[in-house]
Amino acid sequence: MGVKIIDIGGKVVGEIELPKVFSEVYRPDLIKRAVLASQANRLQPYGSFKYAGLLKSARYWGTGFGVARVPRIAGGRRAAIVPQARGGRRAHPPKPEKVLSEKINKKERLLALKSAIAATANPELVSARGHIFEAELPVVAEGVEELSRTKEVVEFLKSAGLYDDVKRAKDGIKIRAGKGKMRGRRYKKPKSVLFVTSSKCSLERAARNLPGVDVVRLAEMSVEDLAPGTHAGRLTVWSLHAIERMQERGW
Repeated sequence: MGVKIIDIGGKVVGEIELPKVFSEVYRPDLIKRAVLASQANRLQPYGSFKYAGLLKSARYWGTGFGVARVPRIAGGRRAAIVPQARGGRRAHPPKPEKVLSEKINKKERLLALKSAIAATANPELVSARGHIFEAELPVVAEGVEELSRTKEVVEFLKSAGLYDDVKRAKDGIKIRAGKGKMRGRRYKKPKSVLFVTSSKCSLERAARNLPGVDVVRLAEMSVEDLAPGTHAGRLTVWSLHAIERMQERGW
């Protein structure tokens, strides 16, 4: 399948044969599993202090006093330690030794990655994610890796018909509901354009301040980059060098 190549001015400068991975079957089940496994493997173990609620002078009185059989603080009748007592331990607290990670077969993860790559070339899936674009998918651009200023990236996105999606992401930034806003995740930010490059380049710094825009190297690309929140079809710009690198690998 051939696709047009555009330059940083949005003009068509050639055509290239896409790697066969862009014809992969869409597998939302595998994509979801791979993304959830990736998210689970980032979780940090957490749990209560081993002796939480147990550091009391409370002792059980024994029978024959006509009171509930619970430990009571020395010198008084106040109950302690038990979950139903004020300041007592939790009945079933989270345990730090609990395994939070999830495993996924290598072949399944690779198939999920290929399926997510193919989804970026499907206009219906990209539109279903809420992206706004006028470009023909997939977008293959020549010279984007050399962009070194944010102004240049904005001009490229406008000429390619992708900048409306960046504005959508900017307008979609909302304050999170609940206690999460006090825990380092105050804002919910929509995802916008994803740039895939062949290696480290100046584009990473130039595009990092645009709302929802991410830049990822081909060798480090994950299913979660292509399908945030398990939903495949992210609006993606592939650099020409990245496509050529995929062809070299036999993808």
